[in-house]
Amino acid sequence: MVKMKGWLGQMGFNKNGGNINWFPGHMDAANRAIRRRLKLSDFVIEVRDARIPLSSANEDLQSMLCEKRRVIALNKKDLANPNIMHRWIRYFNSCKQECFPINAHSRSSVQKLLDIVEFKLKEVITREPTLLVMVVGVPNVGKSALINSIHQIASSRFPVQEKMKRATVGPLPGVTQDIVGYKIAHQPSIYVLDTPGVLVPSIPDIETALKLALAGSIKDSVVGEDRIVQYLLAVLNTRGTPLHWRHLIGRETEGLHHELDDKPEYNLKDLLPKRRKPPNRFDIYYIEDMVSEVQRTLCTTLSEFNGNLEDEGELEILIDQQFEALQTALKIPYKASEGRMMVSKKFLTLFRTGKLGPFILDDVPDTSDSAS
Repeated sequence: MVKMKGWLGQMGFNKNGGNINWFPGHMDAANRAIRRRLKLSDFVIEVRDARIPLSSANEDLQSMLCEKRRVIALNKKDLANPNIMHRWIRYFNSCKQECFPINAHSRSSVQKLLDIVEFKLKEVITREPTLLVMVVGVPNVGKSALINSIHQIASSRFPVQEKMKRATVGPLPGVTQDIVGYKIAHQPSIYVLDTPGVLVPSIPDIETALKLALAGSIKDSVVGEDRIVQYLLAVLNTRGTPLHWRHLIGRETEGLHHELDDKPEYNLKDLLPKRRKPPNRFDIYYIEDMVSEVQRTLCTTLSEFNGNLEDEGELEILIDQQFEALQTALKIPYKASEGRMMVSKKFLTLFRTGKLGPFILDDVPDTSDSAS
């Protein structure tokens, strides 16, 4: 695998802007409020994105978090590569940090997390009548989804408590802008504080910023979808990921292509889950075929590429070729920049919804402790 750091900033996806920073006014106020409340908290659930276990940490808060009872909840584990996850758990354990992969939408997964929290608070519970648990993390790592799952569990365990508000959940970063407390238990009273997602004011490492943007923690408009996808393609190519899809070359989805040819282009909305209506069988096959076509295209372009992936200039050439090939594969009729933008939007959606497969973008730090 090619090590990208060192020459990353010279590549085309960085030529139109230097460091990536997104720190709107509400984050500054929220950051101060979080620091004040952290001093009063008995326990912290630090939520990170399992696809970027290190990049999704708020470095400015780490010194305070390290002094608290804490568990690092690696959320969205269903989107992360399970073959690597055990190495990350071992790494965090070697750093004396409790780590637990979760799916915030899974009741059983969240229940196991709560079991850990209660175990860690066992000694404190006997002495304090009221305990405070804070949920912190950068934008869009799933804090509000976790809070809502905790609410559901709490309401079943403590049905006599008054009706609880649900936290706002959305696909865009920055949805939660206030610090709100929710009571989840009696005797002792345990309150969970849901906090806004807060980034550091300045992200010095361009690759960390691009990973955050790729995971949706930074608004796409701040970075640009084109720039984010260029980075993603660079990562996939240098890791050789498309070659794992070699079995798809030349294989057609049986009985579908003659029907799919009637559609002029792939519809981004087809990737969104249907909330009320049961999934349409044709739509499911249609999306599967689209994903296979994208994977075949990337595999073919990488297989036929004769350049040197360690040369950033030649890697840029490959990425430009892949953009053109993906536009054809996705049946996007637009030209030039419009077509490239549509490719970027659709490709990002495929990645973020896990259609391309599970990934972990961060590399496990190479330390003697974690390697042992």
